[in-house]
Amino acid sequence: MTPSVDPSLNRRKLRIALRKAREEAGLTQREAAEQVEWSLSKLIRVESGSVSISVSDLRALAQVYGITGHAVMAELEEAARGSKGHSWWSSYHDALNPQFAQYLGYETAASRLHTYHPIVVPGHLQTRAYAEALLAPRGLSADQIRRVVDLRMERQSRMFEGTGRLDSVFVLDEAAVRREIGGKEVLAEQLQQLTDFGARSDVTIRVLPFTAGAHYSTFGSFVLLGFTDDKDLLYLEYATGSMTGGEDETLLQQYQRCYQDLTQLALDESESLDMIDRIKQDLGVG
Repeated sequence: MTPSVDPSLNRRKLRIALRKAREEAGLTQREAAEQVEWSLSKLIRVESGSVSISVSDLRALAQVYGITGHAVMAELEEAARGSKGHSWWSSYHDALNPQFAQYLGYETAASRLHTYHPIVVPGHLQTRAYAEALLAPRGLSADQIRRVVDLRMERQSRMFEGTGRLDSVFVLDEAAVRREIGGKEVLAEQLQQLTDFGARSDVTIRVLPFTAGAHYSTFGSFVLLGFTDDKDLLYLEYATGSMTGGEDETLLQQYQRCYQDLTQLALDESESLDMIDRIKQDLGVG
């Protein structure tokens, strides 16, 4: 029986294996597509992990690539059967754009997550009240806000309560933990949640103090995802979302160096949680 894992993980497994096999066979994407009589776009979608692949199509590619091992083929065929269906976020299609949906597939497969946020608490760590208050000025209907917040809450639950948890490090600018999104009570609840998350062994929260001065990423937030079986990936959180990975190695390395600089400038874990607690106490709530 096909393992009960998200289809995106099986598509990703196939993407990595088939891309590697094609490269080892010395074929370009166009050459491989021609040999199996596919359109180039179909092969590109398979190698991007954006679509499922049938067992018969998998076998056709395997023959071209020279994949003959019985155990390897059995594993790939199992992944092909499990690549069909919808990912957990598919039901929120009305609340996310295609770029972010693609990002969620990568995040689900990642082994580590390092991120920096200069303005607000990131969605991974938000309380429901904080998320609702953050979305309120965007001109969305009450139903639209509920859908986006439900997506964030389910993502949070899966990320921190499920199996295969991410090793996560969050660097938050001091502005993000002082900004009164939703008022003092909402912020106090949010800061308490940061403290609770920061006490976990798989979550590190660090604050970049105002005294750190200028640094490379003063203009925006970003996420670095790490994988055990693939290249790291950079996600830049613009208004519409923009993703890059191995196709722009220079930019990826630039942000990796930036993140190293941020961690050197940020307070350590204990100092960060102490600052968050002081800010919460200064709110005078509860």
